Amino acid sequence: MPSVAERMRAKIEAAFAPVELKIVDDSARHAGHAGARPGGESHFTVTIVSASFAGKGRVDRQRLVHAALAEELAGPVHALALVLRAPGEGG
Repeated sequence: MPSVAERMRAKIEAAFAPVELKIVDDSARHAGHAGARPGGESHFTVTIVSASFAGKGRVDRQRLVHAALAEELAGPVHALALVLRAPGEGG
């Protein structure tokens, strides 16, 4: 069975065809906090650079990603920090 990060990567690649995608498992930094799981894969920082975000505001971009990752957000993922940019935007 693929890891949570692998499932998220596949869904993000399918939904947004990113030119840059970085998924960092921050779970170890949250050990003992709410939502932390012994095996990790509960807290992530995800950076996506995609043309899909061009002309969209921050909230609309976040909604698109949350919709694509709805299954993970309803289950194993407790916290998701997002950095979402269109190509050419500063970061």
